[in-house]
Amino acid sequence: MKTFSLYLTIICITLQVEAQSTYKRTLKLMGSRFDITVVAKDSSEANSYIDLAVHEISRIESLISSWDRNSQTSEVNKNAGIKPVKVDEELFDLIQRSITISNLTDGAFDISYASMDRIWKFDGSMTQVPSEKDIAASVGKVGYHNIELNASNSTIFLKQEGMKIGFGAIGKGYAADKAKSLLIKKGVVSGIINASGDMTTWGKQINGDDWKVAITNPLNKNKAFALLPITNGAVVTSGNYEKYVNFNGKRYTHIIDPRTGYPSSGIISVTVFAPKAELADALSTSVFVMGKDVGLNRINQLPNIECIIIDEDGNIFTSTNIKINKL
Repeated sequence: MKTFSLYLTIICITLQVEAQSTYKRTLKLMGSRFDITVVAKDSSEANSYIDLAVHEISRIESLISSWDRNSQTSEVNKNAGIKPVKVDEELFDLIQRSITISNLTDGAFDISYASMDRIWKFDGSMTQVPSEKDIAASVGKVGYHNIELNASNSTIFLKQEGMKIGFGAIGKGYAADKAKSLLIKKGVVSGIINASGDMTTWGKQINGDDWKVAITNPLNKNKAFALLPITNGAVVTSGNYEKYVNFNGKRYTHIIDPRTGYPSSGIISVTVFAPKAELADALSTSVFVMGKDVGLNRINQLPNIECIIIDEDGNIFTSTNIKINKL
C-alpha cells in the first residue's frame, strides 16, 4: 500500500489516428451527461447509430424513472402497501437483479432507499447533524426484504405503505449496457457509452489499441497518473469529495448507508471494473457503504470484478488482480 494525494476519475483516451472514423455526441439524458462514441464509416452512419442509442436510453428512462408519473416504477410506488403491480419482464428482471445485489452486499445496495426522508442536506442549508430519532425514522420504510416478486404473474409488491423504489444507483449503468447491446446488434464494431462516469466499451480504438481508462490527479485532471485498458467491459467511479458537510471536526458525505441512515465514511473514491456497467454502478456505491476492508473482501470473492479505493487520507487500495503501473 502506498500513499498518494490522489483520487480517481474516469476519462476516455481516444487516439484520433483516423479522426473521421470516430464520432462522438454529448447530450443530456436521464438528467445526466451522456457521451456516446461510435466508430463508423461516415458521419451519416454514425449519427444514425447514435440516434438509436439515444432512443434506447430514453426508452429505459420512461420505464424506470420514479419521477415520471406514467412509468411502471411510479405505478409500483403508488401502490405500495395496497396491491401488486404487473410490470414488463424487463423491469421485473432488473428489480430481481437489484435484490440479488442487495443480498450480495448485505443491504449496502438497496433500491428501496428511494423511500428515505432526505434529512441530510448537502447544499449548505444544514446547520447541525440530524437527531438519532430523525435518522432512525428516515430508514423506516427502507428494506429490500419487503419487495415481493411474483415471477408467475410478473408483479411487484412493496409490502409497506410509503415504500418506494428507485434506480439512481444502477439505472444509468443499465441504460448504458442496453444501448451498447443494441449498437452491437446493429453492427457497430466499436464504441463507448459514458453515462456521467458509468462507462461501458466494446471493440477497440481505430488504431487497434484497447480503450483505456486514465487515473488522474484531481489537482491536474489533464495529467494522467496511470492508464488501464478496458476490453469489452465497464468501469464506474463513485466519489464523495464534492458533496459533504463538516460538523464538530467530522466529515459527513452524501453517500448514505440505507441500512442505518448515516453517511458512509473513510473513503472518497471507488472505481469498479466489471463486465457490465449495471453491476459496476451498483457495486461502486456498495463498496462505499461497506467500507474498505469489507468492500475489498467482497470484491475479491467475485469473478471478473476488480476495484480501486482511495481513502480519506489519500491511500490507494486495490483488489487482488489490479496492477497499477505509473506513467
